[in-house]
Amino acid sequence: MTDSVETEPAVAYALFGEQLAVVRAFTANLVAQGDERGLIGPLELPRIWTRHILNCAIVAPLLRPGIVGDVGSGAGLPGLVLAIARPDVQVVLIEPMERRVAWLNEQVAELGLTNVTVLRDRAEDARLPDRLDQVTARAVSAFRKLIPLTAPLLRDGGELVLMKGAGAAAEVGAATKEMRKYSVHDVEVVTLGEGVLDDVTRVIRATVR
Repeated sequence: MTDSVETEPAVAYALFGEQLAVVRAFTANLVAQGDERGLIGPLELPRIWTRHILNCAIVAPLLRPGIVGDVGSGAGLPGLVLAIARPDVQVVLIEPMERRVAWLNEQVAELGLTNVTVLRDRAEDARLPDRLDQVTARAVSAFRKLIPLTAPLLRDGGELVLMKGAGAAAEVGAATKEMRKYSVHDVEVVTLGEGVLDDVTRVIRATVR
């Protein structure tokens, strides 16, 4: 199996800097346990860095110091990766499945991440002590379905930073009703990683007010 695991690309250092050792440890744990724990499939190992780790890390510069929620954290993509890349940001991982929550808590402890809180709950039921400054999500649902789950978690003026695929612009076009209902404004699709990563990352950014 180890022969099929992608070698760490050189660009990883540019994205993680002094945090590279931490993300290496997380990636190694994901490779070793991800399949058996139902977090990531074996077919993902040949692209574990480019498709998953770096795909998430490229979003880190969009985060602002404050509290960021990751809805449907799963294996920790993007939440744990962003927390590693941005130790100045407080990250709340919101995940309803017990086995995934156990994994997330294990990683937080093993990696010594003091800027991460794990909350076992569905986004629509989450009880947070404070409204969030930003919310992110990756491969959770269509934009129109994500808005009711994520927008209510944000403070006035908070921002959605949602990772999406090639159909991001079409998802925005299909979410007009939900955007109006939840006061989602200034919506844009940002393409990240051009000339840096093999596959670009698309993010829907929007302000809720």
